[in-house]
Amino acid sequence: MSASFRGASAESLAALVDELGGAVSGSSESAAVVAGDLFSVSQTLRSEGALRRFLTDVSLPAEAKTGLVGQVLGGKVSDATLVVVRAAVSRRWISTGDLPNALEHLGVVAAVRSAGDQAGRLSDELFSFAQTVKDNPALRDALSDPARTLEAKAGLVRSLLEGKALPATVALAIQSLAGTHRTVGAALAEYQKVAAEAHGQGVATVRVARDLTDGERDRLAAALHQQYGRPVHLNLLVDPAVLGGIRVEIGDDVIDGTVSSRLDDARRRLAG
Repeated sequence: MSASFRGASAESLAALVDELGGAVSGSSESAAVVAGDLFSVSQTLRSEGALRRFLTDVSLPAEAKTGLVGQVLGGKVSDATLVVVRAAVSRRWISTGDLPNALEHLGVVAAVRSAGDQAGRLSDELFSFAQTVKDNPALRDALSDPARTLEAKAGLVRSLLEGKALPATVALAIQSLAGTHRTVGAALAEYQKVAAEAHGQGVATVRVARDLTDGERDRLAAALHQQYGRPVHLNLLVDPAVLGGIRVEIGDDVIDGTVSSRLDDARRRLAG
């Protein structure tokens, strides 16, 4: 769950994630539709301040808020989406912005569930696309250019990913353009974390001088699983600058066993 939710908002989101599971269970197609609907509803609530304030007003009865949701969204979103949004407006939110943020988060969870048993591939594709954006200044500038329309940016993403990546990857890559995170890369990192959490995993970024063999990956994953008490999805980055050894970043923890790190330590000791 996103660290931006606190107190009652965090409790509301946790309950809604459980309710979402019932709304989209057993159907990847339904999950994909609900994801798209929730992304659209979250964007609408961000742009419609009066509606957002009404739906998060704790002094109003839940029936008034769910009734308005039915009037505004009826016939425009799927029945499953309507169930989720009605449940969301019936709950308490610390700030008005928490509601659209929660609906976006639920949309990400729904998109992840639409990938079914291909969650590992989804995580890899999100990480790979994030690295592509990071390493390509022209692409990064095109996706962040305020003069370009969202539709044009989405078209660019589709041209790069459709037919090569999972539909869930394409949907989340396009959602990363919505501007609700600091950068596209930050959005994709958050989505990958959600994908891992949905399957009880952590995420580790691993920097090595050369690619690891399957056996080396398995041993590293097993060691991290034992250390952190849950499976860990590995994002592997081949970086010649590390010279040798390995650097693992998982959450706020950094395990640095690279040759370059040891050389830096030696230089500091000599300089001191």
